[in-house]
Amino acid sequence: MQLQFLGTGAGMPSKERNTSALALKLLEERGTIWLFDCGEATQHQILHTTIRPRKIEKIFITHLHGDHIFGLPGLLSSRSFLGGEETLTLYGPKGLKEWIETSFAISKTHITYPIEYVEVQTGIVFEDDQFIVLANELEHVIPCFGYRVEQKPLPGELLMEKTKEYHVPKGPLLGKLKNGEDITLEDGTIVYSKDVTAPPKKGFTVTILGDTKYCEGAKQLSKDADLVVHEATFDHATTHLAANYGHSTNVEAALIAKNSNAKNLILNHISARFLLSDLQKLLEETKSTFSNAFIANDFSHYTWKNGILYEE
Repeated sequence: MQLQFLGTGAGMPSKERNTSALALKLLEERGTIWLFDCGEATQHQILHTTIRPRKIEKIFITHLHGDHIFGLPGLLSSRSFLGGEETLTLYGPKGLKEWIETSFAISKTHITYPIEYVEVQTGIVFEDDQFIVLANELEHVIPCFGYRVEQKPLPGELLMEKTKEYHVPKGPLLGKLKNGEDITLEDGTIVYSKDVTAPPKKGFTVTILGDTKYCEGAKQLSKDADLVVHEATFDHATTHLAANYGHSTNVEAALIAKNSNAKNLILNHISARFLLSDLQKLLEETKSTFSNAFIANDFSHYTWKNGILYEE
């Protein structure tokens, strides 16, 4: 699993940061990409990456403020020109479908692939045999959601020494055992998958939060997560302003990660008031509460592998 930040700014674009967009790359897991929010000029940001819009399978919108959705019509339109044919699913609060369809109707935009809309409410918004995605309402100035992406347990490693003991021949039978299927050999011997495979491996859990002040909903979504992406529009010195605008400080984000027993924290949605020279102090202040913390910049890239988060 990989994360690439396409926009990490708050409110409006600046010279250093575009508006909100984050790509969850599931290329190894399912050959697709999931996008979280799509601020203005997201497709321009994508041009500077290896991301192919036709690989985007799902887009999860946290809320309907412009800095999180103004890039959607353009990206959805370009996906047609770039050969996207597979269904794309849009998840978001009530009003998202109306806004997209109105934009298309007025601009006479024609999409060549199906779009499915899921109106998000608290609870499970997606589940298949690989992943489950849960949403929970946060506390912002308009309805806003966070998402928790849980990878289901992975099949345990096939123990080749064990398969040799049962005289399992090389070939497709080994694949069936690895995938959890029991098999019958030519002599009638039944070989049970559980007897020749290691225990299932725990999948990863990533929590991606929209704009929010410190709240219980964020803590619930972040519980025991391997990685939490949390906004930090304000710093500790401006705590009194954060709640008034439905936002969080860097220290409040750290407290969410700490109090929910998360493993890693990435700060996102950084205000333009913070210059490049301010970021080290912002990070040090965050780490005083939660040590495994990072600050995302546009195009920051992270890889989760074997239980460790790598910043690239």
